[in-house]
Amino acid sequence: MTPKFSMQNSNPVAVAALLICVAAGGITSAVTQRPAPAIAGVSVGIYLLYAIKVVRQWEKAIKLRFGRYVGLLGPGVFLIVPVIETLSQFVDQRVRVANVSAETTLTRDTVPVNVDAIVFWMVWNAEKAVLEVESYEDAISMSAQTALRESIGRHDLHQALAERETLGQELQKILDEKTNPWGITVQSVEIRDVQIPPGLQDAMSREAQAERERRARVILGTAETEISDKFAQAAATYKDNPVALHLRAMNMLYEAIKEKGSMVIVPSSAVETMGLGGSLATAALAKQQ
Repeated sequence: MTPKFSMQNSNPVAVAALLICVAAGGITSAVTQRPAPAIAGVSVGIYLLYAIKVVRQWEKAIKLRFGRYVGLLGPGVFLIVPVIETLSQFVDQRVRVANVSAETTLTRDTVPVNVDAIVFWMVWNAEKAVLEVESYEDAISMSAQTALRESIGRHDLHQALAERETLGQELQKILDEKTNPWGITVQSVEIRDVQIPPGLQDAMSREAQAERERRARVILGTAETEISDKFAQAAATYKDNPVALHLRAMNMLYEAIKEKGSMVIVPSSAVETMGLGGSLATAALAKQQ
């Protein structure tokens, strides 16, 4: 992390103090006709320019005295002794986001995938983060990328595609155990995208289509079996009850001839067996009228 020298070396409060001191020294020098007040005002202004430090609400500043760590500052306005004391680094303690990607990583079933993830993390101990890690932002990024590759290698492709939340929780646990000694906590990891080769996508699409066709045929066969069972039950009922069979036949004929322009050819033997001759003649006369 690059130190925020613009915040350390100049801030609105320090600049305002410099201008006030220079103005006061200039006015005093003009009144007294002596250069000493102007020189003193400029000197004090330059001193305050480097001595006054402002640390924002979400930051902590590392204070060093002759290169030795003496404590944290912030938030607020503070005075340091220039040259002797310095603020080496400002640590942002808000929740931050790191984008992590693992390109062409093999899953456990040897399928190359590209995985994008988002890591939410924050510094809870600025002292450890600065004194024990040279660049904790780079450390988080590299650790997350390595952990993501290792986790993908322990899972099959269908797990990486269907169990993103579980994969993210596993990564969060691995990273949190590694970064806690640095004063950093990983709050969550979200798997944003899992990309597979186009050829494999086509193969998976064909496999899914074949599986849907298989299920459709199984469902159709099951329906045919159920229908045949119902027909067998109906045949047993009609066998012992000729009147019910005749009524069913009459209903079927009625359904067939009730539409205009329809024609039904019925064998004469069937008509005589069911005694439908008179009924059919009556229905034909009624239709003509």
